[in-house]
Amino acid sequence: MKKAFLQLHFSVFLAGFTGILGKLITLNEGLLTWYRLLISAVTLYLIFLWRGLLKKIPFRDVMIIGSNGAIIGLHWVFFYGSIKYANISIGVVCYSLTSLFTAIFDPLINRRRFEVSELLLSLLTLLGILLIFHFNTEYRTGIILGIISSMFAALFTVFNKRLIKRFDTYTLGFYELMIGTLCITLLLPFYLYNTHTPLSAFLPSWQDALYLIVLSWACTLWLYALTLTSLKKISAFTVNLCFNLEPVYSILLAFLLFQENKYLGWTFYVGLFCIMLSVALQMWRVAQQARRSTDHSPQSMA
Repeated sequence: MKKAFLQLHFSVFLAGFTGILGKLITLNEGLLTWYRLLISAVTLYLIFLWRGLLKKIPFRDVMIIGSNGAIIGLHWVFFYGSIKYANISIGVVCYSLTSLFTAIFDPLINRRRFEVSELLLSLLTLLGILLIFHFNTEYRTGIILGIISSMFAALFTVFNKRLIKRFDTYTLGFYELMIGTLCITLLLPFYLYNTHTPLSAFLPSWQDALYLIVLSWACTLWLYALTLTSLKKISAFTVNLCFNLEPVYSILLAFLLFQENKYLGWTFYVGLFCIMLSVALQMWRVAQQARRSTDHSPQSMA
């Protein structure tokens, strides 16, 4: 359990850079997501081919896994859209609503009872977000996109919690990224047409290409493997709640690189405290549950 938590928190640290890279990359959110998926999927395919890890699975399973790949692709489109239409701080803090949506979706999808404690912790996160934005309408579009993004992120983790029981981490990650790339590729022409994106904006600059490689290798493949591994021992709700710490890393970097603190008032810091408190309380809750489980487990005979 301890190793799983360390892996989870390091993946959260890596996730803190995704918002920064999304801001630095000049491509629009649709192209950014497509390149991120494409580079990640091709890289993983080459690694699997080289190491002989590629596994063929039934077409029905490919479609089941692939549907979750489409969900993560849509999550990234809306997440980067939130950053582009608002700023990094707003985009990553909206992501904190993932725990609230998980507390709702997980019981509905897996047909279990609603956990009152999960809902209360999620409402604490929601209170933090309301304090941060202070009902500010200036970034309304970015906030709406960020909320939709968090809904897709919650669905992705809930479904992955089920899939990880049937498939190994690498097979799951490979097919999700491959089918996710295919789905976004099919949607991309319609997206580019409706956003009036010129063909000259399709290819990334050298600087954007470098950022995309870092985003794909470190903040996608490595992060993805760490998160899926931790899901084997940690609940989907806990994973998503821990990712509420992502804004802390992203916001500190945004303050340092883009001076976003100039546009944020005292309510932002109170709200951020509420989000961090919800994570700390959930960590304490999980630790207590693990301790009780250990105390009640039968002792082995020497």
